[in-house]
Amino acid sequence: HSTAPARMGHIGENLLAPTLITYGTEEQKRRHLPPVARGEALWCQGYSEPGAGSDLAGIRTTATPDTTTGGYTVTGQKIWTSLALDADFCFVLARTDPGSIRHHGLSFLLLDMDQPGRIEVRPIRQLTGTSEFNEVFFDGARATETVGGEGNGWQVAMGLLARERGVSTLAQQIGFAEELGLVVAAAVASGAAEDPVIRARLVRQWAELDTMRRHALRTLGTTGDPGAPSVAKLLWGGWHQRLGELAVEVAGEA
Repeated sequence: HSTAPARMGHIGENLLAPTLITYGTEEQKRRHLPPVARGEALWCQGYSEPGAGSDLAGIRTTATPDTTTGGYTVTGQKIWTSLALDADFCFVLARTDPGSIRHHGLSFLLLDMDQPGRIEVRPIRQLTGTSEFNEVFFDGARATETVGGEGNGWQVAMGLLARERGVSTLAQQIGFAEELGLVVAAAVASGAAEDPVIRARLVRQWAELDTMRRHALRTLGTTGDPGAPSVAKLLWGGWHQRLGELAVEVAGEA
């Protein structure tokens, strides 16, 4: 058995592309969607900040209109930015109204990551030795455009999160099914499957995975309400943890 590496284009394919289809202009769709589909443009997500993680509305990154280019000048810091070191572009949630608070006055901006002296990416080394996550520092970075219009960033951001937690998990579930199959095979090989309690837990894992798939399919048409898709995050997080615990049990001393 071998496992293929994770897809590099996940953020562009499953997060940005559906968001552009819903909120972007026709010109934005023509320009950005084909390179994503061909795997030629890699995107990263500029949401979380050191003081704004789960409380996303507390972001401090600012974007001021650039009268010369017609875009925006972005200043601030993002953190836990997946694959930023390899990304070509970034979609950034920034505050375009300096007097605004919370979820008001935010805009969803698109920018090129190749801006030496204006954008710095610092890898965050994990326990595994890899650096999937990064810190990103914007120092007068140029953002070329908004999605959904200035000041409507919160609505667009929530629409994107609805897809991240909902329909985009369909691809993730293919990997989950493969992992579950390996655990079942290990249970049979070790004899653990003869235990009725272990068998019941394996069946429950299968049933819950099937439920997650049906739930994700149900959210295909969701646009503005992030509530229903957010349930998927709770479902798969607990499911994957329980699968890991079960895998250790069925493997036994091996």
